[in-house]
Amino acid sequence: MSSASPVGRPGARPTVSTPRVYADGSALSRYLDGAPCRAQWLAWAAQHEDELITTPLGLTELRRIARPRGVEANGVAHDVEDRVEVVRFSDQTLRAATKVSGVLPAFIALHLGVALAHPGVGGVATYDVQLAQASALHGLTVVSPGWPALWWERAG
Repeated sequence: MSSASPVGRPGARPTVSTPRVYADGSALSRYLDGAPCRAQWLAWAAQHEDELITTPLGLTELRRIARPRGVEANGVAHDVEDRVEVVRFSDQTLRAATKVSGVLPAFIALHLGVALAHPGVGGVATYDVQLAQASALHGLTVVSPGWPALWWERAG
């Protein structure tokens, strides 16, 4: 966390900026009943949901996982869409994604591109090994409630 004194307001309290966490579809799917690590994800999200951002791609992945699970799961997916901030793919995102697209699948590169290009993002919530590994290599904190610390280092 960083704090900065507000400009032009002597004696004003410093503002605190909390790093944002980019969530891909594998993380967002933990909101669904029956998802692995759902309880741990919900406990973490209860304290950090206001820090989360995602993209239309993350929501599409969530909806794809929810669809075969029925009406209730689709309702949960729509609820998540209403609660989590959705950011669009910017030119900066696409440039960052292009830099890693030679070693990562296209959608993983897009997820990482958003995390790298979006100001204020300090972490990535994911249960995808490739995204976790690439995020860690780029200095982002990997958030995977319910999984062991540094799990991506032991996977493949």
